[in-house]
Amino acid sequence: MKRVRGGEEGSDDSSSESPPEACKKVRKQMSDDSEANVAGESLDCDWARLPQELLLHIFQYLPLLDRAYASQVCRGWNQAFHMPELWRCFEFELNQPASSYLKATHPDLIKQIIKRHSNHLQYVSFKVDSSTESAEAACDILSQLVNCSLKTLGLISTARPSFMEVPKSHFISALTVVFVNSKSLSSLKIDDTPVDDPSLKVLVANNSDTLKLLKMSSCPHVSPAGILCVADQCHGLRELALNYHLLSDELLLALSSEKHVHLEHLRIDVVSENPGQHFHTIKKSSWDAMVRHSPKFNLVMYFFLYEDEFSPFFNEEIPVTHLYFGRSVSKEVLGRVGLHCPRLVELVVCANGLRPLDEELIRIAKHCTQLSAIGLGECEVSCSAFVEFVKMCGRRLSQLSIMEEVLIPDHKYSLDEIHWEVSKHLGRVWFPDMMPTW
Repeated sequence: MKRVRGGEEGSDDSSSESPPEACKKVRKQMSDDSEANVAGESLDCDWARLPQELLLHIFQYLPLLDRAYASQVCRGWNQAFHMPELWRCFEFELNQPASSYLKATHPDLIKQIIKRHSNHLQYVSFKVDSSTESAEAACDILSQLVNCSLKTLGLISTARPSFMEVPKSHFISALTVVFVNSKSLSSLKIDDTPVDDPSLKVLVANNSDTLKLLKMSSCPHVSPAGILCVADQCHGLRELALNYHLLSDELLLALSSEKHVHLEHLRIDVVSENPGQHFHTIKKSSWDAMVRHSPKFNLVMYFFLYEDEFSPFFNEEIPVTHLYFGRSVSKEVLGRVGLHCPRLVELVVCANGLRPLDEELIRIAKHCTQLSAIGLGECEVSCSAFVEFVKMCGRRLSQLSIMEEVLIPDHKYSLDEIHWEVSKHLGRVWFPDMMPTW
């Protein structure tokens, strides 16, 4: 970019300057111009002289629409608008205006990105609504990214079914284009998609050395053997999210091998599609191997089961750190949690029923010595037991979210008194959560 002053052209060697250095130069020029103005000389404010590094720094803070407007100011700003650095990260928002309130990326802009900036894209995500048309549009864009090497890719459905309604062959073909051309893919989020075992093999063949994060919950076409192939080859994998039916002893042992880096985060969704569904059991020895290899890893488990489906779980010690029950869970299961989850850090129980959880909470406070966050929804706990629970946990309880309806007054504490007692043991002011009355 050339700067023009006084009708003379001079080459700009500021390309190697950092934004702060460019700012100093601009301030010096403005100071010189101000002195010249005081001396009676004419001053023409030429924004085209703004260094490209400074323009880039400013444009990075602007929303896309504002950047587009700014690009119409002059030729220099239009050139800045197309700088590769501004197009490395982009989120395509695709929806049908008639059925969605979300804003959409303009089709003309999508064409311009594919034409001029596809080789600059590195961090890409697609946010689509529930319509099949939007998901197909995302696949069409992916199919055209033949000249780019992505580092991250995220496919986000704001509502189901979206990608699951796209013809499987169309989706796999589009995803394969990215897997083949991206030789340094490090993060992949493809939850609720028809990805399958063969496409995962393509992913591994081209990106095994760089893949660090893989999220693929609710992918029904992937088998335990498919995810095991990923774990066997991608030794740098640090974060993994999948459904329980893909979890196996072989997978945990593969993630615990000497070749594999320490796992940091493992998320398991335990979801029942039909009442009475059978779930397999993971051996304690497999979990023990995982803990020995990655002693600091977080095991996050989301349970959406019916009460009679919990029999395979929590019968032996399990290294879960964050535990969420999305449906009603029995007193018996919570009792087993208190005995067999010594690494538990966070516990959320959405519903339990009308039987008080006094003994279960006391057991959890006694055995889960790292517990620092708890949330209780449609449950019942006596005020005395709750105070004892807080007293045992002490000030390590950084998050305590309890609905007022959960607490049952007894002979020791009323609802008006309990917040003072709990606040004393927490070392901060605490009140139970209130149900809004709209």
